[in-house]
Amino acid sequence: MDLLNTLVEKGLRRELPTREEALAVLATSDDDLLDVVAAAGKVRRQWFGRRVKLNYLVNLKSGLCPEDCSYCSQRLGSKAEILKYTWLKPDEASQAAAAGVAGGAKRVCLVASGRGPTDRDVDRVSKTIEAIKEQNEGVEVCACLGLLSDGQAERLRDAGADAYNHNLNTSESTYGEITTTHTYADRVDTVNKAHAAGLSACSGLIAGMGESDADLVDVVFSLRELDPDSVPVNFLIPFEGTPLAKEWNLTPQRALRILAMVRFVCPDVEVRLAGGREVHLRSLQPLALHLANSIFLGDYLTSEGQAGKADLEMIADAGFEVEGSDTTTLPEHRAAGGGCGSVCGDGGGGCSDGAVGDAGQDAAEPAPAAARTDLVAVRRRGAGTDLAPNA
Repeated sequence: MDLLNTLVEKGLRRELPTREEALAVLATSDDDLLDVVAAAGKVRRQWFGRRVKLNYLVNLKSGLCPEDCSYCSQRLGSKAEILKYTWLKPDEASQAAAAGVAGGAKRVCLVASGRGPTDRDVDRVSKTIEAIKEQNEGVEVCACLGLLSDGQAERLRDAGADAYNHNLNTSESTYGEITTTHTYADRVDTVNKAHAAGLSACSGLIAGMGESDADLVDVVFSLRELDPDSVPVNFLIPFEGTPLAKEWNLTPQRALRILAMVRFVCPDVEVRLAGGREVHLRSLQPLALHLANSIFLGDYLTSEGQAGKADLEMIADAGFEVEGSDTTTLPEHRAAGGGCGSVCGDGGGGCSDGAVGDAGQDAAEPAPAAARTDLVAVRRRGAGTDLAPNA
């Protein structure tokens, strides 16, 4: 297929596809799916070999968020029966993190619900980072605390944080449909604050909220322009008790096409298979490893994930290997601060060729996916409980 050959060549050169090419990936048929995965897999292996980076989530503060993000079980007004607790103490968080590290996690992601941290919260998280780093030599720590105020990213960096996560989630044009208590621009500002402070920026998306193909391409092109080092791809977990509980729009095949499109647009970036993979990819999860080079191990913030042991077996059975703590995740040019480095012979364009014009035509709408509510399980173990974590 000429399209796939072109996309592979561009990916190996770190060149941005056109908007039409990205849309065409999402429009490919199920008959072409394995060809799409194989093509994107060539790009993934060029920059990351067969390594899979493991990440582990620690929910420092669960529920009771004042924001109204429609997709979130912790949102204002959520009736989802999730765990609710206030801040974990540094030693509790460090103990939770150690379980993930023991399971093979290279990065620990510290997450707290809320609009954004107060300065007191930053002090608290800084002590937690220090405790984790003291107990686990060489571990990476990423903080995800919401919108940052001036100077907070620098304080987290000084405490030992390696990265900061703040997802764009969806396209700018539709952002107001899922959240009204803050703006898309607020999110972009926080990613830029992390960059400016010298933290590795982590920003991604949520697929399956009823968005169009054009919305998906919009947000991924925007991420390419922001140039984060890692892009988590989440698939909506439709929690009962949230406004999007009835949004079952994804098939395993569509989820794979979305991951492939992200890989073609962000060829040399850590693409992380994140929340909802078990719910929507199901038995096709191993194929996703040919597209993403990073996954979360075990449970998520408020939902249960696949058993950590099953994750490790899946990686081995698919012919991949867990990335060691002594291996640099990013390709040399990115690790050295070179960014996505689009090859622009005229010296312009930075990390994007600016091809984010007209929305284009979406492919025919797929048939609604069958609701698999049996696969959505609320987390009842690990951080904030007396039960052992799933790592």
